[in-house]
Amino acid sequence: MRYLPLTPDDRSAMLATIGAASIDDLFVDVPADARLPGPIPGLPDHQPEMLVERELVRLAKKNMAAGEHPFFLGCGAYRHHVPASVDHLIQRGEFLTSYTPYQPEIAQGTLQYLFEFQTQVARLTGMDIANASMYDGSTAMTEAIFMARRITRRAKTILSCGVHRHYVQVAQTLCKFTGDELLTGVPTICCSPPTDDLADIIAQIDSDTSAVVVQNPDVFGHVADLSDLAAACHAKGALLIVVVTEVVSLGLVKSPGEMGADIVVGEGQSLGVGLQFGGPHLGLFACNHKHVRQMPGRLCGETVDADGRRGFVLTLSTREQHIRREKATSNICTNSGLMSLAFTIHMTLLGEKGLRHLAELNHARACEVAGRLVAIPGVKLLTERFFNEFAVELPVPARQAVRDMAEMGVLGGVSAARLFPGLADMERVLLIAVTETVSRADIDALVRALTEILGSEYSGA
Repeated sequence: MRYLPLTPDDRSAMLATIGAASIDDLFVDVPADARLPGPIPGLPDHQPEMLVERELVRLAKKNMAAGEHPFFLGCGAYRHHVPASVDHLIQRGEFLTSYTPYQPEIAQGTLQYLFEFQTQVARLTGMDIANASMYDGSTAMTEAIFMARRITRRAKTILSCGVHRHYVQVAQTLCKFTGDELLTGVPTICCSPPTDDLADIIAQIDSDTSAVVVQNPDVFGHVADLSDLAAACHAKGALLIVVVTEVVSLGLVKSPGEMGADIVVGEGQSLGVGLQFGGPHLGLFACNHKHVRQMPGRLCGETVDADGRRGFVLTLSTREQHIRREKATSNICTNSGLMSLAFTIHMTLLGEKGLRHLAELNHARACEVAGRLVAIPGVKLLTERFFNEFAVELPVPARQAVRDMAEMGVLGGVSAARLFPGLADMERVLLIAVTETVSRADIDALVRALTEILGSEYSGA
C-alpha cells in the first residue's frame, strides 16, 4: 500500500476537531531548542519514485554483502545457510498476516507452531519450559534479571565480563529505573581464554545476590562447564542465568539445563532468520517449571476441546493487557512470531541428527581456520575451548587489520575494541566466527589477506 500524505483540508479538519489552531500547537511542550528549525540538513528534496529507487540501489552497492565475500563476522549474529523452503513457507498468507492468537478457535495454526517452537527451545536448552519467544536476546536477558529479582526478592546481579557488551548495555539502560544493581567485570587477555575466571564470580556471590549471568559460549567464543557455578549460586539462594547467542552450539555443547541453569535466554537468529542487517531477530527464553508463573511473555499450551479433540490455547499471558497491572511480570506487547516460525521450520527440517551434523561442521571448520591462523607469525590463539568462534591476538591493532582485509575483499572478523572501547588489552584482539557457509577458498583468502597485512607490518611497508 502506498503512503499518501494528508491534504491541507485533511489537516485543517483534524486540527479543528481537537481544537488546535495549527500543527505547531501540538509541540508546545517540546522545548524550542530541541526542535529542528527546518528539514534535516543534507537530505535532498523529494524526488520521483523511480529516481529514489535508483539512488537507494546506488547507496546499497556501497555495502559488502555477506554472501558475496569471505565472511568471518559473528559476535552475536551469525551467517548460516537458511533453506529456501523456510522463506517460502513463512510467506504463506496464513502465516505472514496472522496476528496475536487472542482467539484460539480461529488461531489454531499459529498456536500450534508456537507450541512446537516452545518444545524445541525447551529441548535445546535442557529446560522444563519455554515461552513463545521474545524480542531479541539482549532484552530477553534483561527480562531474566527482572524475573530473578521477583523470585529471590533480591536486587544484585553479577554479570560475567564474557557476556556480550551490547547485552550488558541494554540491561544497564533498562535497569536504570528498576533498582536493580548490576556488577560487571573487566575482561583481560593476560590469561587464556581472555575472559573472567568463574572462580572469581563464585567468590562474589553472597546472600544479597539475586542472580549470576554468564554467556556460553562467551563473547570470546570460550566454552565453559558451568556446573560448579550453578551449585555455588544455589548454595547462596541465587539463580543462574545462562545466555546463548549462537544457538547452533547447542547441537554439540552440553545444554545449560544439564549444567544446572535456572533460566536460559538467547538469540535464535542462527536458525531460519538470517543476519538482516541486525534485525528483526528472535529472543529465546526458557526456565524451570517451578518458576513458570514469573516468566515474561506468553505461553501456548495443548488441551482438548469439548469433543476430546486435540487443540491449542494461550495458557499463560502475563502482561498488563491481560491481567491486573500489579500482577504483570512484564509489559511485553508481542513476541517475534514470524521469526519464531522461521526458527521452527528450520529446526524441523534439520531434526536432531541434522542439528548435530550442522554443529559438527561448524566446529570442525572453525578448528581448521584456527589452525591455519596460528601458523601465521605473530598470531596467537586466545580461546582454547571453542565452538565456532574464537579470539586471536594480532601484533597490530585489530581494527586496522579488519579495515585492511575489507579493502582486500575479506570480511575478516570483529575487533574486540568495538565492544570494549578504551580498554587497551582489547586493541589487538580479533574475534573470528566460522560457520558452514565458509568454504576452503574463503579460508585461503582470509589466511592470504592476514599474512599479507602482517608481512607488510613487519617489513615496514
